[in-house]
Amino acid sequence: MSEIELNKTESIDSNFIQRIVEKDIEDDVFQRSICTRFPPEPNGYLHIGSAYAINISHTVAKKYGGSFNLRFDDTNPLKEDIEYVNSIIADMKWMGYDPGDRIFYGCDYSDQIFDYAVQLIKKGKAYVDDLTAEEMRAYRGTLTEPGKNSPYRERTIEENLDLFERMKNGEFPTGAKILRAKIDMSSPNMNMRDPAIYRIQHAHHYRTGDKWCIYPMYDYAHPLQDAIEGITHSLCSIEFRDHRPLYEWVLNELDFNEPPRQREFGRLNLTGVITSKRYLRELVFGKYVDGWDDPRMVTVQGLRRRGFTPESIKSFMDEIGVAKAESTVDISMLAHCLREDLKPKVLSSMAVLKPLKVVITNYPEDTIEMLTIDNNTENADLGCREVPFSRIIYIEQDDFMENPIKGYNRLAPDIEVRLKGAYFIKCEEIVKDKDGNIIELHCTYDPATKSGSGFEGRKVKGTIHWVSAAHGIPAEIHLYDKLMLDDEMLKDESKSWEEKLNPDSKIVLTGCMLEPALKDAPIESKYQFIRHGYFCVDKKYTTPERLVFNRIVALKDSWKGKK
Repeated sequence: MSEIELNKTESIDSNFIQRIVEKDIEDDVFQRSICTRFPPEPNGYLHIGSAYAINISHTVAKKYGGSFNLRFDDTNPLKEDIEYVNSIIADMKWMGYDPGDRIFYGCDYSDQIFDYAVQLIKKGKAYVDDLTAEEMRAYRGTLTEPGKNSPYRERTIEENLDLFERMKNGEFPTGAKILRAKIDMSSPNMNMRDPAIYRIQHAHHYRTGDKWCIYPMYDYAHPLQDAIEGITHSLCSIEFRDHRPLYEWVLNELDFNEPPRQREFGRLNLTGVITSKRYLRELVFGKYVDGWDDPRMVTVQGLRRRGFTPESIKSFMDEIGVAKAESTVDISMLAHCLREDLKPKVLSSMAVLKPLKVVITNYPEDTIEMLTIDNNTENADLGCREVPFSRIIYIEQDDFMENPIKGYNRLAPDIEVRLKGAYFIKCEEIVKDKDGNIIELHCTYDPATKSGSGFEGRKVKGTIHWVSAAHGIPAEIHLYDKLMLDDEMLKDESKSWEEKLNPDSKIVLTGCMLEPALKDAPIESKYQFIRHGYFCVDKKYTTPERLVFNRIVALKDSWKGKK
């Protein structure tokens, strides 16, 4: 199949990347094993889009018996930090993409990349330019008008070699000169109009210290790093498509044998969330969120802290496939994949988020009864647990209505409900405070209606959960909603973050009561709170004195794409 035929099918074939690789294998394009890479800049934390890109390259390498490299593209010392390096490695291991000993750093190739630049100068394919950034923009032209040659474009090879060496030796201040590739200022592709390939930056590098004061530009360094490592397929998102000619130009001019091939896939966007690293940095450093691991963000650490599992994230990526064009996916699809993963795995528990005291007046005062309740109604292998029942319990405030509306099937005056795994109760009396707020209910129970006793008498329409007041564990619950009020607002520079962010994206509930089995719940452990959704023990704020749960996702599945 030709490249043209491949392009015709790529937009509709979710495995088009694999088809390209298989075609290259069939044609013996490379006399070496398949090798892919993920090249993050260590200037922020990974997010769901990063995981999507990693999954594509990692899957290709493993499917065809090849290797997968993690290579840090660390050519900008002003924004890079070892904190980000460590977080990226940790996130990849958590996701199941452990690079093992195949971790590389672009800065380790600095000498080679410098030597390649010297080769370009000697071939007459690069020159030192003195234009300012503003002058360069003016000379560059527009999409409809060609650019103009720099007045420094025709410097001799000897002069360029001398100036470039002096740039390396630190003789010029930051921004005074740049090294540019000499290609074509009239090219319809703006990236080919003599792009900068080296700039002066007098800044301390987190890895190389003060050894260098000139650093290569990404579009120049990236193909060379790929070639040095023996990468066969440099897979990247679609915004780099127009950069491919420069990628190929660099490798061609330097006469690499069997150069790597850059191929692009559609960028992943999700509704209601932010994946732009620039915006994520603004949110973090502006303190609009609770750090890079804020559960409202789709950074990998944010998803992990909220309670997402690697399996659910991978299932989501398998579900959406690999698109050729940029796409936007409803965030509810990710939530659906999480529910499907957690449903058969986690223990169910009773948690009362807004407690209302209930006194069962005809239940013995000094009696504690242990009731047996299933841990997961869909997975009998998870067994049962013992839950204490006593005369005073808590139920949800929303599970009682003094004047019930039509269709209301929970507790109300003279209306019975079943307590989950326990008995039928009936409300006999309402206790209110001086302002008329309901603060307590007096109910009676029917001992003949004990759950699991084979009772086959009358039925009730509603079942509600509860927690024994004497045994309940106090907890703090964090409820999350979408971070952005409106996706279209994100790029509106006229609006502040305060105007763009959803004020109800995080709601903190205190005074919640959980059943006692959750007292020593491990950090990051997950549970289904009956009728409330799936929850995870927060690893950032939980202490021996303070138990904090994050709601991962509600029980309702709003995504209809999966049958």
